[in-house]
Amino acid sequence: MIAKDLIAASAKPLLLSILSGGESYGYEIIQRVKTLSNGEIEWKDGMLYPVLHRLEKQGLIESYWQTAENGRKRKYYRIKPKGQTELVQERRQWNIVNATLARLWEGRICPE
Repeated sequence: MIAKDLIAASAKPLLLSILSGGESYGYEIIQRVKTLSNGEIEWKDGMLYPVLHRLEKQGLIESYWQTAENGRKRKYYRIKPKGQTELVQERRQWNIVNATLARLWEGRICPE
């Protein structure tokens, strides 16, 4: 199980990365994260929507309502240019953290 703090810290870059690949709605985002993590990360609505709303208030993403083929209305989210710029910074920062940890752990046997 992944620590809640790490899941919370990774939410912004994960969401921006997913939305940089195209617009999506809540349930689809939750399923995409689960698939990408091989089931290791399971977001719930109560975690996802506050982050989406925060990113929207920051001007990084925008939302709109659309009626699906089955007649249900869904709220879709898409990344804005400011969000693309932010994603570049997020990617740089996460790459630095990842590389630092990899150097620390190289050659060491760490239990998984």
